[in-house]
Amino acid sequence: MRYFDFSLVFLTPHSSLNIIMDYRDAGVDVEAGRAFVNQIRSLVQSTFRQEVIGGLGGFSGCFQLPSGYQEPVLVSGTDGVGTKLKVAQILNCHDTVGIDLVAMCVNDVLTSGAEPLFFLDYVATGKLDQEQLTQVVTGIAMACKQAGCALLGGETAEMPDFYQMGEYDLAGFCVGIVEKSQMLNGSQVQVGDVAIALTSAGVHSNGFSLVRKIVSEKGSSWSDRPELLNGQTLGETFLTPTRIYVKPVLAARQAGLEIHGMAHITGGGLPENLPRCLGNGQAVKIDTNSWSIPPVFQWLAQVGSVSPEAMYNTFNMGIGFVLLIPPHQAQQTISYFESHNQAACAIGEVIAGEGELVGLPVST
Repeated sequence: MRYFDFSLVFLTPHSSLNIIMDYRDAGVDVEAGRAFVNQIRSLVQSTFRQEVIGGLGGFSGCFQLPSGYQEPVLVSGTDGVGTKLKVAQILNCHDTVGIDLVAMCVNDVLTSGAEPLFFLDYVATGKLDQEQLTQVVTGIAMACKQAGCALLGGETAEMPDFYQMGEYDLAGFCVGIVEKSQMLNGSQVQVGDVAIALTSAGVHSNGFSLVRKIVSEKGSSWSDRPELLNGQTLGETFLTPTRIYVKPVLAARQAGLEIHGMAHITGGGLPENLPRCLGNGQAVKIDTNSWSIPPVFQWLAQVGSVSPEAMYNTFNMGIGFVLLIPPHQAQQTISYFESHNQAACAIGEVIAGEGELVGLPVST
């Protein structure tokens, strides 16, 4: 579904030479765009599910709803990667940010209990670099496979003078499906439910304006290997992609675990995101000693002199996803995810309140 405008020809009326110009003279290489589409064709098609109708290259993507649903509800989500892209571009490492793009969208859709069906991307760049953007799309395709959704199509826009050479921006769009009776909307959450945290892979894709500020203003380099990070460079650490929770969480529901609510911990950390899955008159009491803060967050707090309150309000602090589970299934849920190579732990419980998180650091 990637397409480019055709070349345009202009005659200059005030020139006796009638100088001929085309789109390439304006900085847009149509032929390079077509070559890029051909280069990524197999990557895109490798993600197709049986419900995909047609192929790549049309004006739209077509997808037939899966069978077996009585009252299917479509769930949509959109997101980007933010200024983490700056780090990828500085380091000329582009194979992980596509994973971030998909993860940010499919994890959001998952919180309603939905299975992601298909994904679309929008890539904008100043000058199309086939090798660079093929790395990006490789990551997108890899993540779509991890989430079980089809990369149905997308758009690549070459925008000279809008983006600098080597720069690009990404946006993603995901549609999922859930049976209406199985959709999570906060009404299922009960006081006494246990909050089970699924660990993050690191900083994921939020807080990078602060990350970049700390690295640039505190005399660090992306090639530095702080002792806290066990030999990894700062670049490697911060480009670790966002974890995708779709398959293990959907499998847990199918296995009979009773999940009352879910939260994807993104921008704003636990305080911003966990309350979004609660019902009216509810809050969550958090025990911050119930999990170990990963070293990358310790490094940010120490080097950047960032307060505990600001850390929790900016970063995921090692928790990428939270499930609200009835107490009698809490240990079973933890054991289930650990048996599927996903670390999990109980970090608190639902209490009566007005959407606040009790127990997190506050400013003094």
